[in-house]
Formats: sequence, structure tokens, C-alpha cells
Amino acid sequence: MKVPQAHKKEKILEIHGHQRVDAYYWMNERENPEVISYLEEENSFLKEFMKPKEEFKNRLFEEMKGRIKEEDQSVPYFKSGFYWYVRYTQGAEYPIYCRKAGSLEGPEEVLLDVNELAKGKAYFQVGGTSASPDQKMLAFAADEVGRRIFTIHFKNLETGEILRESIPQVTGNLAWAGDNQTVFYSKQDPQTLRSFQIYRHVLGTKPEEDVLIFEEKDEEFTCAVHQSKSEDYLFIHSSSTISSEMRFLKSDNPFGEFQLLQARIPHLEYAADHYGDYFWIRTNDQATNFKLVKTPVTQTEKAHWQDEIPHRSDVLFENFELFSGYLVTQERFNGLTRIHIKPWEGEGHFLDFEEETYTAWISINPEFESDMLRFGYTSLTTPNSTFDYHMPSRKKLLLKQQEIVGGYDSSGYQAHRIWATAEDGAQVPISLVYKKSLFTQDGSNPLLLYAYGSYGFSMDAYFSSNRLSLLDRGFVFAIAHIRGGEDLGRPWYEEGKLLKKRNTFTDFIACGEKLIAEKITSTSRLYAMGGSAGGLLMGAVINMRPELFHGVIANVPFVDVVTTMLDESIPLTTGEFQEWGNPKNKEYYEYMLSYSPYDNIEAKAYPHLLVTSGLHDSQVQYWEPTKWVAKLRELKTDSNHLLLHTNMEAGHGGASGRFNALKELALEYTFLLILEGKAG
Repeated sequence: MKVPQAHKKEKILEIHGHQRVDAYYWMNERENPEVISYLEEENSFLKEFMKPKEEFKNRLFEEMKGRIKEEDQSVPYFKSGFYWYVRYTQGAEYPIYCRKAGSLEGPEEVLLDVNELAKGKAYFQVGGTSASPDQKMLAFAADEVGRRIFTIHFKNLETGEILRESIPQVTGNLAWAGDNQTVFYSKQDPQTLRSFQIYRHVLGTKPEEDVLIFEEKDEEFTCAVHQSKSEDYLFIHSSSTISSEMRFLKSDNPFGEFQLLQARIPHLEYAADHYGDYFWIRTNDQATNFKLVKTPVTQTEKAHWQDEIPHRSDVLFENFELFSGYLVTQERFNGLTRIHIKPWEGEGHFLDFEEETYTAWISINPEFESDMLRFGYTSLTTPNSTFDYHMPSRKKLLLKQQEIVGGYDSSGYQAHRIWATAEDGAQVPISLVYKKSLFTQDGSNPLLLYAYGSYGFSMDAYFSSNRLSLLDRGFVFAIAHIRGGEDLGRPWYEEGKLLKKRNTFTDFIACGEKLIAEKITSTSRLYAMGGSAGGLLMGAVINMRPELFHGVIANVPFVDVVTTMLDESIPLTTGEFQEWGNPKNKEYYEYMLSYSPYDNIEAKAYPHLLVTSGLHDSQVQYWEPTKWVAKLRELKTDSNHLLLHTNMEAGHGGASGRFNALKELALEYTFLLILEGKAG
């Protein structure tokens, strides 16, 4: 096979008196035929490499697809007189949104059949959907490219007609006012895609007549509009990575003026809901791990906030749900989620979860007047489960557990946690799962180590039926709960960002070393995987410790950190200065430069590498992984595989549809199994 070779066109990039030479800078010209030609050449190279294993890859796809219950339905929830649910039909890629009035025994009303809407389109994604308060009109947003640029459409639920009226070039975020005629929505900057404007649209009028209600001037902030659980208020929520600010308006007064809840203050974050005479607010005001406060709707400034659940240094307060008789909270302790239920008067209690590593969350609970809590649960060995919990009697009812077609016996698999010691002594949890009958603690197990480690996003232990295709072939799967996430509380995040970002990478390396030291795997059988900011993690660790890993999968990797963060015209850049730093500041420039994967490629041996990308990606631009691969091809000294797959019809999330996405996963798993000699 002829290895693709990209042309070099050196461009000098200079700031702070320092020069960088980028020979592949030209690849950011999306419309340049030479760029498209190179992407197609890389895709052809990958296709040729996979050709001998094409039949195996297809079998793997069918195997994973075969575990999915094709005719499936979500658990209905009750709101505004209707039971709402989503279902799938045999062979269909996309969901069908439905509801039934009053009773589950009643006739089904199909709100949206996305399969019909997606016909003839290479990509189709429905974003926000919302019914008007009188339940007669449905607003929904659709993206036909994968760049997260949506068009809002309206469907008359009485006649079934989709109106010709639409609102193009928007984010997909929307909320109805109480008059059934007015919709508020957010709009993005056409170049940076930053959501920065809120508009008001009245049914029957043209989009160009829509009124700009709010504009977020600070380029580090984005904004969105949503409704309170009570539906009495509309909120405009502006937020950066370290600050937030909310405005509110009575839903029945759509032409009124939004009022400021609490003016933004650097490092003050808050998010409000409404119940009774109060706004209930999750905030980090003098509370690193967040707390719950309430304030009268007539006195909303911080001076009037009253603690309802005070700050705790060892517990991260994540979420809350208000009922007429109960306050339910979701929190994180020692790396695990837990749910606490407290009547307004009297003592509270925690839900009991018996597994060593798991994830639980508050699910959809739209009704205040209910004694029933809907929550979700999963673990590395337990499929996604939906429960109703009767709070007075403390009785739990399993409504649905994800069905694994062909059968699945959880007793054949083992999950547990171990802890790695980081470079600075921090203890980093690792969640593991494997098939008992294939596991041996002699270093001979192939192991896939996964992590993310950014934006305070916790990577919890979750079940995947697709993952069984690895476990049943002897793989151990592990999640490294590294700093940069909030797995062990807010400080865990703060210790993995800005000028402490390197902790994220050294934590991951420490986890790999621990798994080898425990003889769960070895360097010749250790694989790593991460996407987006997790792809940055992959790029950083293979520069730092390439010999530690046999193979690496980097999905839509954010690898050209310095150049991207210096270009404020690129989507997401300005909103992320508080996550990565602003390289226009010399201290941040030098620190970023010390770990930026693209800038630190050297003439040395690297692991086997599969890189994925999307031409229309709005979050990590396609040219980052493309440039990275081209430079690796130029400098690496090994003969290991280096493969790039660019989806020419999709964006950051890959292919749309529940089966199309599996084809990309089948490619990734086949790559790992080829390296293990198990792709036969």
C-alpha cells in the first residue's frame, strides 16, 4: 500500500518572540480540493488496510447490532395530561416520538417519525423538541449536516401538518411561552458558532421579524433559554466555564422584560429552578463543592440567598429535584454517585446501591405532586435500568432494564475498582470489568484503558452491550477517573485544568502503570482510547510515554491546542480560555506548548494509532487530527500502523442513526483485534 504523504507548505507562526513552523497549516482550507483529495487518500489507505478484515468487521457490526432490541421503547413519563415516550421499529435508524393522552391504554399519537424526516439525507439529527402549553403545536429542531446548525420547524398536532414556517441557522435550543404563540430560541455566531443571542418568535410571522431579546457580549460566555419545572418562568442562562448569570420572566408575559436574578461575578456559578414562592439555586458561592440555596422570587440577589443544603468539603452536590413533599438530591462521594431523599419535615435517607462501581442519576420527574421518584442506574455489568421509587414506603420498582438480545448473564462478568498513585501522590480510581472465565492475573490480558479528563465531566462506570464484543474476546475494559473530571469532587477538576493540566496526563500514565504492576495487563497488550479532549489526552500521553501502549485510538482529537486557542474565529475558542488558558498570555502559551500533541511530535517510535475525524465537526475542526497524522507520518521512526478515518458526511458525534454509528465502532474494535491477532 502506498502510504499517504501530505505536501508541506511551511507557515511561520510567531507570538511572544517565539516562532513555530507549521508545514500543514494549509489543511484548514475546507473547500480546497487538495485538502479533500488528501482526506480521501487517507480514507482509501485505511480501506485498503482493512480489506483483508472487511468480512470480520462486518461480522462484528452484525454482532453488536444483533444485541440491540430493534423494536424498543423508552419508559413513558407523565406530563401535562400525556404519557410521552420514544420508540424504535425493526431496522430503523431513527426514533419515533410519541404520546398517549390520559392513559397508556389509549391510542398512540405519533409526534415525529424521524425516519420519514431523514429519508434521502446522509445525516439527520433532531435536537430540541417541545410542545406548546396547550399541547396543540410541536416545535422541533433538525440538523442535516452534523455541524450543530439547526432549523426550527413547527408541527400542528391537531392536523398533523408540518408548517412551511421555519427558523433557520439556530442552535436547536428553544422554549415556549405560556401564550401558546411565542417561542424563544438561541442563535449562534455564524463563524464561531458561539450561542450568543436569544430571539422571540411569534407563530405566523417571518423569522426576519423576530425580536432580539438578549445578546451575550462577553465572548467567553454562551447563552441558552429554558423553562422552569413549574413552567411559571422562562430563564435565560449565560455561562462561561467559571461564571454564570440568569435572567427570568413570567411565562405568561412573553412581551415583558427579563429581570436579572444575580449579576455575574467572576468564579460565581449558579443555576436556578422554581417552586412555590422561591427560586432554588445550586451554587458554588463560598462552596467549592456546591450547595443548595433558596431565595424569594421577589428578592433574588445573592444577599438574600438562604442555605438549604450547606457546603460539604467531601461531597460534590450535583443536582436536585423538587417535589411537593420531598427534596431529592444527587451527589458524589468517594468517586460514586448517590441519591438522597428528604421529606420537607423529618429525616432523609439514601437509596441503596450494592455494587462496588456504578452510576445512578435522577431521571425525568416533571410533576411536583408525586410521591414517586424516577431514577436511572447502570454499572459495568448491569444494563441501563429505569426505576420508580415510592418515597414514603421506600419501595423500588424496576420499570425497564435494557434488553440484550441473545441473552446476557451478568454473573459471568466481574467489575471492581482499584486505585493508582499519581506522580504527586494523589489516589486515582480505576474501574475495571472483564469476563471471569477469560481473566488471568499474569499480565497476559489485553486491556483497553479509557478516559476523558476535562471540563469537570465525570466519566462514570456504565454498561455497554457493544463492549461485550471485546470482553468476550478476552479484553479487560478500564476507565481511568483522572483529574480534569469531577469524579472526586470539584477540586479534582480544578487540579486538572489551566496550569495544572499536565496532572490529567500523568494520572492516566499512572493508571496504565498500575494495571501493569498488578499484572492485569502488560505494555505489549495495553491499549488506550479517548475522544475530543480525551483525544488530546491520547496525543499527550503517547508523546510522553509512547512505549507504555501497544495501540491507541484517538477519536476527533483536540491535538493542535496552541494554534486553535490563538484563533478566536474557530468555534469554542473564546469560551474555553478558562479551561485551557489564553495563549496570548505568555505563561499560558509556554505551558500549553509544553504538552500540545501536535507541537511535541518527535522523531521516535509511536504506538499503533487509529485516528477518527468528521469533516463537518463544529467542536474539533477536521484539520487538527489531519495535520497531526500528517506530521506523525513525517517524523515517526517505527513501522507501526497509522490510520486516519474522516467521516465526510458527519460532525463531532460521528454518524447519525443508531446503526450507522456502530459501523464506526466496529472499525475501532477491529483495529484493536487485528493488533491482538483476534480478528479472524
